[in-house]
Amino acid sequence: MFRRAWKPIAASIVIAGPVYYVYTSRNQTFELPVRVKASGGKKEIVKKTLPLLPMKSIDSRLRENGIAETHDRPYGVAWHHTTSSLASNDPIEDAHSHQIIQSDDGKSDLLFFTVFDGHSGRNTSQLLSRTLINAVALQLSQLAASTSASLSSTKSFTDGLWALWSKSPSNSTLASWDVPSISSAIENAFVEFDRVLLDAPISILKQAIQEGKLSAQNPVPDLSNNANGIQTMQAAISGSCALMALFDTAQQDLYIACTGDSRAVAGVWKPTEDGKGIWEVDVLSEDQTARNPKEVERLRSEHPSDEADNVVMNGRVLGGLEPSRAFGDARYKWPMPMQELLNQVYMVGNGTPLRKPPKTFKTPPYVTARPVVTHRKLALGDPSSLRFVVLATDGLWDVLTPEEVVTLVGGHLAGLKGTISKSTLPSLVPTSIANAGVDGKAGKQLTRSTKQGLWAFIDDNLSTHLIRNALGGGDENELRKIMSIPAGMSRSYRDDITVTVVWWEAGKETQVESVTAKAKL
Repeated sequence: MFRRAWKPIAASIVIAGPVYYVYTSRNQTFELPVRVKASGGKKEIVKKTLPLLPMKSIDSRLRENGIAETHDRPYGVAWHHTTSSLASNDPIEDAHSHQIIQSDDGKSDLLFFTVFDGHSGRNTSQLLSRTLINAVALQLSQLAASTSASLSSTKSFTDGLWALWSKSPSNSTLASWDVPSISSAIENAFVEFDRVLLDAPISILKQAIQEGKLSAQNPVPDLSNNANGIQTMQAAISGSCALMALFDTAQQDLYIACTGDSRAVAGVWKPTEDGKGIWEVDVLSEDQTARNPKEVERLRSEHPSDEADNVVMNGRVLGGLEPSRAFGDARYKWPMPMQELLNQVYMVGNGTPLRKPPKTFKTPPYVTARPVVTHRKLALGDPSSLRFVVLATDGLWDVLTPEEVVTLVGGHLAGLKGTISKSTLPSLVPTSIANAGVDGKAGKQLTRSTKQGLWAFIDDNLSTHLIRNALGGGDENELRKIMSIPAGMSRSYRDDITVTVVWWEAGKETQVESVTAKAKL
């Protein structure tokens, strides 16, 4: 349907032919400025010569983690989604997951898509990718089963959450509910998940004390070799942003839950009188950083007035953490005595003591996992209502604007191929701004994406397509340089990037069919 709708435009487009790469030397290199410690201990910038990877290797790396799935559903809608990721950290700290919960009669679905941007390690993001969807689904099933929509049963939720580490909730048909109740349920699931995450190492310590693992010589137990305890500590002290999209096909609702600075952007197809149409850009989330004035105001309101100058410093929470909302990050949440106790119990004995919190740390918590939930109505049965949603960690948004992303996706769905100049694409795939959102990256965004240069339309996978264009697109030399920087150095030039694109088509046959495509290398 996308290609039919775009055919009049696509047919009139003249684009570049296939891209060919020519190598004149086997030992192509480039120079990179690198900050190093000099002999006197001071840091200085030196130029390091690095080899340029061949395009064959770069294409393989860009495409190796790409997946694509299509689900034709009995209610006449075909769901498509792609996901791709590219590491800068070693190992990658991003994660992602998706799940489709079908009603018993097959007439409706709940579709969940998530991306997670980890920091200070991958422990929190990996845990979230395995369990957060299930935690939200459990909270929603409790809402559906309760006529009063009461979410006060903390014990049952906590017990159920721990069971989700190895078990998914059963499918359930979700009855009538309202937008505020669902939004509140999602918020509470995020908050309760984080509470359990932070309480886990404390619970293991309490159990050790109850079992009498103490002595006069050791009034505090040494659990530095307790595998479960160390695992829960690592998940609590590292951190992760989280972004979730929930499509409720029965009520035709879309919910976006954002904790942190990952971003969701929708492209909405609007036919025009000339028969061509335009893509509206709808930013569905706000970057929750200490550069967002709303978040700065919230943070200052939650702490005593004498901390107003210290809660946010240099665009960071207490001068240290950039996202103002995140899972984990216990250094910004546990009281100081708790941090000191758990450090002694778990970390000192294995030689990995906790970093102390910032000097201005006084009245925790300074960071919350509570998401901001936004809602949009869908028109799934309208063949002319073409829409897509892009979920991505901030590695993508550091380089590309929402308008550029919508234009790149819209052009891909139109069937564009080859390379197209950045100055030309907006006239081929026009956009307008429906909602610009709040940019919490002001002053941080990189400048590689300009009106000069080329976009590349050479990847079948939409998510890989966006990652390639974030890092150079059709400008081979730029792409090769940024992709040739090894881990350890690359983090100064690009972040981990994870992208999920979801789009749908109405008017499809009712036969149920699912197709999964792996990356083509």
